[in-house]
Amino acid sequence: MYRGRFAPSPTGPLHFGSLVAAVASYLEAKIHHGEWLLRIEDLDQPRTMPGAAESILRTLEAWGFEWDGPVVYQSRRQDLYAAALSGLQESGLVYACGCTRKEIADSAIHGIEGAIYPGTCRNGLPSGKSARAWRVRTENRIIGFDDAIQGYIAQNLELDIGDFVLKRADGLYAYQLAVVVDDAEQGITDIVRGADLLDSTPRQIYLQSLMGFPAIRYAHIPIVTNQQGEKLSKQTLAKTLDDRYPQTQLWLALDYLGQSPPAELMNASIGTLWQWMLTHWKLENIPHIRHAKIQPEPSLS
Repeated sequence: MYRGRFAPSPTGPLHFGSLVAAVASYLEAKIHHGEWLLRIEDLDQPRTMPGAAESILRTLEAWGFEWDGPVVYQSRRQDLYAAALSGLQESGLVYACGCTRKEIADSAIHGIEGAIYPGTCRNGLPSGKSARAWRVRTENRIIGFDDAIQGYIAQNLELDIGDFVLKRADGLYAYQLAVVVDDAEQGITDIVRGADLLDSTPRQIYLQSLMGFPAIRYAHIPIVTNQQGEKLSKQTLAKTLDDRYPQTQLWLALDYLGQSPPAELMNASIGTLWQWMLTHWKLENIPHIRHAKIQPEPSLS
């Protein structure tokens, strides 16, 4: 059975970019007669906003989304991540790292997502250093996959990313480990999400292979940006979804995703709009680009 998921981080209320991702993942699951699970990725507690998770659930309900099964919270799944890391430790696939961020920045070359770790602690902690984080050993080979929207994507993790962190110096489990464990434990078969996570996917595929987890199919939709070309987020002051205009915002999300909804549906009922969406949704109509044309957020006031 097709099993998809939507996994927002509760760093603030949902905005238009979040809605676009939710719509795409939901419709793709439903047209395949599959399940759509909801996971709150509150692993990074220092960044979690009080009340944001509850706000996200209320908004999704008001906009007509229906998820399958109970809501999963990453903050309550620490034992799963600990067990996964322990298994990798026993297999010798990870190692303790005593380097600070400054030391890494001073000695590393720049890769796809910042500094590439130079492997200082790969063969054991240098004298005088104590373990701060845990890193997974990468390999000098290509990790590639066919994305349903973006096409073939490939990375050499050792050269492009370096040995990446699975448990941080502050004691928190890293996103890459948690998301791979969660997807496997929940039986996720297909992931539809923003292209801002496209470069993370080879790392997740690599971890899936190390832990013997099933492969997952991926589709990465174009990122919604503001007028400055920045991804919509709390940090870029993205506007919260306005509950006075759910139909209009759903229509705009469909239009953004290349579905060409009829103009008369902009003021239709939520039920009518969802019926049209479920009948006419086509993943292949989504623009095959990482970033959409820079545009302002919908002004609905």
